[in-house]
Amino acid sequence: MSRTTASASGITAPHSASRPLRVLVLGGTSEARALVEALANRADLAPSVSLAGRTRNPLPYPAPTRIGGFGGAAGLVTHLRAEGIDLMVDATHPFAAIMSMNAADAARLAGVPLLALARPAWTPQPGDDWQEAESLPAALAGLGAAPRRVFAALGRNEVRALEAVPQHHYLIRSVDAVEPPLAVPLAAYVLDRGPFVLEAEIDLFKSHGIEVVLAKNSGGTASAAKLAAARTLGLKVVLVARPPRPDVEAAANVGEALAWIDARLHARSARPASARRGV
Repeated sequence: MSRTTASASGITAPHSASRPLRVLVLGGTSEARALVEALANRADLAPSVSLAGRTRNPLPYPAPTRIGGFGGAAGLVTHLRAEGIDLMVDATHPFAAIMSMNAADAARLAGVPLLALARPAWTPQPGDDWQEAESLPAALAGLGAAPRRVFAALGRNEVRALEAVPQHHYLIRSVDAVEPPLAVPLAAYVLDRGPFVLEAEIDLFKSHGIEVVLAKNSGGTASAAKLAAARTLGLKVVLVARPPRPDVEAAANVGEALAWIDARLHARSARPASARRGV
């Protein structure tokens, strides 16, 4: 069941150039937050946010925020129509593949333009020792059979997969506590939220004797310091590749997303009143 910290009216208003353009941002990333912050104080836009609810205490957004699933693409279609949404921006985590597929299907069914705000994946730099894996099980196999000291930054919902390779000594970082603790002999836990800085990551890895960094290729700057720290210390990095995403119009950064929204706002304003049935 979803919960709402602040709700829109729930009434579909007639489309007109005079009312603000209603933009639904599927959030959960730093890019989503930056986009909503840029939209929130504009009189010509009315942003709202949807969060999956995977993080127990998400940082607040400066816009009406809905927390919880929609019940698949059909439920999202119902929400888009009930709230009179004009545009939707999928700024979810690069590994939220199911949500992105649902967003693409719902946008098509509801006739709502969709933009994917997809930050670029990380790419190896000179001095990196990277091993990329197509899936988390493949990444775990890449750790090898011999026990190693592994820093794992996978997220609370995926970290339990580490129980399949219990021979390693894990240092696990997540925003929320891993409950119950993993069924492995040796594990330590760090609760922290990015952005992280290089010096602190180096100190963390040194103090725990880390040999391998295990992470998802999330991209972005908030958690990239762990890769720079691994490069500095000569550590191996095992990265899980991103899952396939739907083929929709995409922006690589917040600036491009704002330009996309503005283009549709201007297009709506330029249309004759008799033709305004949407954006």
